[in-house]
Amino acid sequence: MQKAIPQNRLDALIAAYGEDRAGTGAVPSPAQWQALAALDPAKPVTLINYFKLAPQGNEAMMNYAAVSMPALEKLGGRFLLTAPFAGTLMGGAEDWDMIAIGTYPEARLVFALFEDPAYREAYAHRKAACLRQKVLIAAG
Repeated sequence: MQKAIPQNRLDALIAAYGEDRAGTGAVPSPAQWQALAALDPAKPVTLINYFKLAPQGNEAMMNYAAVSMPALEKLGGRFLLTAPFAGTLMGGAEDWDMIAIGTYPEARLVFALFEDPAYREAYAHRKAACLRQKVLIAAG
């Protein structure tokens, strides 16, 4: 297993992206950054994004996607799906507008994406687009 993400890198990301004081899932909490950092950095990881858009959020989300999609691909990742949320088949009902599933060949690349200056700047559009969001991690 490769070396874990150093604490100073995590601290820099936490400082750069701030805290989610409103509880909307806008940014990872320090514990969530730590959980991501605890994964084997050389193994693949997939992120399942759920978005509830603000009334005028489509344009902001498109501005975010214009930067985030090429940035992910530049790192060797790819989107498996971006689509409207169609409902819940099992479990409790949830209310989302859109789902995006992106996969990375190595978990460490998620950190590289968040450290990319253009991505960091575009992330403000993602925050403006969403009333709330949730991102699940599948690793292995």
